[in-house]
Amino acid sequence: MPSPLRRRILPLAALAAAAALALSACSGSSGAASSDANGELVWGVDGSLLSAGKMDPQTSQLDVTAMVQRAVLDSLVFQKPDGSFVPWLAKKWEVSEDGTAYTFHLRDDVTFTDGEKFDAAAVKANFDRIADPATKSAQAASMLGGELYKGTEVIDPTTVKVTFSQPYAPFLQAASTAQLGFYAPKVLKENAADLAAGGKGVTVGTGPFRISSYTPDQEIVYTRNAKYSWAPEGMKAPEFTTLRVQILPEASVRSGSVTSGEIDLASQLPPNLVSQVKGKAAVTSVRVPGLPYSLFLNEKNGVFSDQKVREAFTRAIDVDTAVDKIFFGQFPRAWSILGPTTPGYDKGLEKSWPFDKDRANALLDEAGWTQRGADGVRMKDGHRLTANWIAWTPVSDDHAALANAVQSDLKAVGFEITRETLEPGAYNAKYGPKTFDITDWDFSGVDPDLLRPHLATDGFQNASSVSDPRLDQLLKDGIATTDDAARAKVYAQVQEWNAEQDAIVPLYVTSAITAVGERVSGLTFDIYGRPLFFGTSVK
Repeated sequence: MPSPLRRRILPLAALAAAAALALSACSGSSGAASSDANGELVWGVDGSLLSAGKMDPQTSQLDVTAMVQRAVLDSLVFQKPDGSFVPWLAKKWEVSEDGTAYTFHLRDDVTFTDGEKFDAAAVKANFDRIADPATKSAQAASMLGGELYKGTEVIDPTTVKVTFSQPYAPFLQAASTAQLGFYAPKVLKENAADLAAGGKGVTVGTGPFRISSYTPDQEIVYTRNAKYSWAPEGMKAPEFTTLRVQILPEASVRSGSVTSGEIDLASQLPPNLVSQVKGKAAVTSVRVPGLPYSLFLNEKNGVFSDQKVREAFTRAIDVDTAVDKIFFGQFPRAWSILGPTTPGYDKGLEKSWPFDKDRANALLDEAGWTQRGADGVRMKDGHRLTANWIAWTPVSDDHAALANAVQSDLKAVGFEITRETLEPGAYNAKYGPKTFDITDWDFSGVDPDLLRPHLATDGFQNASSVSDPRLDQLLKDGIATTDDAARAKVYAQVQEWNAEQDAIVPLYVTSAITAVGERVSGLTFDIYGRPLFFGTSVK
């Protein structure tokens, strides 16, 4: 095993890309002489979904949840932009020779903001809560190994051992995330049911801030934890007192507000607004690792049970033109179900499935869809070639434009795509029983194991209804393999499987675009492109 104090999981190409992005994603310099230690930093985010009980990273799958609650929840280790790991709440760690056990040696000077001491028992309480089926902690539970998680053992107050039923290579990366961050034990005992709603006295962690007030759909106010002295190795506590998170669903409002100076930081900006950020605000863009924005084709519900129809769908979309036009060259076209900055990315798939209208038409002919209705839609045995696309509201303008482009391209080959934008309840009513044909999302993640929940037969995000024993075995091999090069070969096979089967159609690679106002100094970003406030100051 690599050294327990410095493990690297990124291949050299990904390391270089991540390092380059990290260098471009810094604003100002820390420790400015004019900084205000009692100052306030105002941060605009699209947190419109947080009010729907999504304030708990241990149960929410929303990126924005992990992004804002990082201010409260610390992790055992910290992953730097170059992919290496450094100590945080754990001073050091060892991995067993067989890869089934991780032993963490904890700091002894950490306290939760309610006064409780952080110790091995707190680690166990949080991990066991995540693993408990009653918690319904889909993403975090998967990151904790799912059924592979055997348990957490308290060796002594500052030593904890996490054990799995087989080698589990992704765990150290998972242990660096807010999803596996730590709540105070008292909160878990007395307020666990309220964590999804969040708020003062409920969202209690060891982080550099505590929540002092939360008004759903309006703002979250975090106040600096005055006792905080356990930032990740090489970092220091924030140098301002108040972090005010304003929930601004409209991206144009966020960009306009940072330009005018009403807010200091605007996250989740779309590409079309980059040019509208004026004045002294600086824009940074960090390419997000994980699953690119993709269309998921449900193999079990309708016409996509035929692989030829899935391939025709894929080839009929002029992805390059649509992505370049709609995203102003800010987001590259995707070729694989892993983004280029994700470990294990298969560069060999680039240019492997270009737009080919003639090929799409030929495939649909081969599949028997040779007749045409009066409106030009293909027919077979009296049935129309049609697929229903469900989308979760709110839908951004660029995603609406992309959907229109896809529908237009498919119409050109006689394939009808109907689209429904649904509120969460109506969406889940179709998503749960898989009574849809297409849905869409992207998913951030640094470890390629993120493909397991999307493609394994029992994966909780298996929107394509995939069930292939060969693929299941590859995904199992991926988590059991500890050698980086060997893991990359496994995940190359997974990506190649998808390229052959067209279960997921990747369209573009997302970047986290952030505008930073002139009052902010020393701001850096994590490996996902999310703002970090360690060492950050405001004038």
